[in-house]
Amino acid sequence: MPPSLAAQKRALGDFLRAQRARLSPIGVGLPAGQRRRTPGLRREEVAQQCGMSVTWYTWLEQGRDVSASPQALAALAGALHLTPAERGYLFELAGKRDPAADDSADNDMDVPPSLADAVAAVKAPAYLLDHLWNARAWNAPAARLFLGWLDRDDDKNLLRYVFLNPMARKIIPDWNRRARRVLAEFRAESGRHIDDPALAAMVDDIRNRSAFFARCWRDHEVVDRLGGERTFDHPRGRRLAYEQVAFTFASRIDFKLVMLLPRRNKDPSLRLRSGQALRSA
Repeated sequence: MPPSLAAQKRALGDFLRAQRARLSPIGVGLPAGQRRRTPGLRREEVAQQCGMSVTWYTWLEQGRDVSASPQALAALAGALHLTPAERGYLFELAGKRDPAADDSADNDMDVPPSLADAVAAVKAPAYLLDHLWNARAWNAPAARLFLGWLDRDDDKNLLRYVFLNPMARKIIPDWNRRARRVLAEFRAESGRHIDDPALAAMVDDIRNRSAFFARCWRDHEVVDRLGGERTFDHPRGRRLAYEQVAFTFASRIDFKLVMLLPRRNKDPSLRLRSGQALRSA
């Protein structure tokens, strides 16, 4: 159950007081002044450091029903010398999107080697998507499964593959329904990047090349990426069944790991495990 708005504001106030108490005047470039009855900075000093009125900052600490802009929160994070994790927590409690989060996603798109190695080590098909659903890393089983997408050196965008590549229609059963759901899942995640020019350009490109995509995009369907059974028709004549699971990385929320875990087919004549079928394909 998500926390109530009042509980979030109380938590925000408690967090601000705790962060203020751990700072020393000298540590932030202020004179020590007279002896202080309590540790840390005064409210007036924090407000001065971030360019906020003392009254407004006091209301934030008191958990009142006030709202600070993303720019004010960013200035406050700087005044309190918050770490990236603390800054993220501040914006989460305030219910605002950190303007620096999208910048970091755009400017730091390299996949850490350890993350790429982890994807490669997965025995089942696995791939890593960025916030535009470009595949950034994948393993050999995924390349063998997604023919026309991960087995080639050209465009690695999942939406372009599903809606524009003829091979997707061949290997994805019930393509119309599955394609519509893929787009609805993407839309649910794209809200954090709604102002991203790259996202707008990608959507416009696919919309101009696919009438079906254009209709689906206008419908504004939104669903969670909950996973579940996914089936594929391999060109060698096998229907492969998987259980899809997906994870977002705490340290890189712009990356999502998708894994397709083999499951047994309900049809007794097709009980080859999906991984075995792909290895023999």
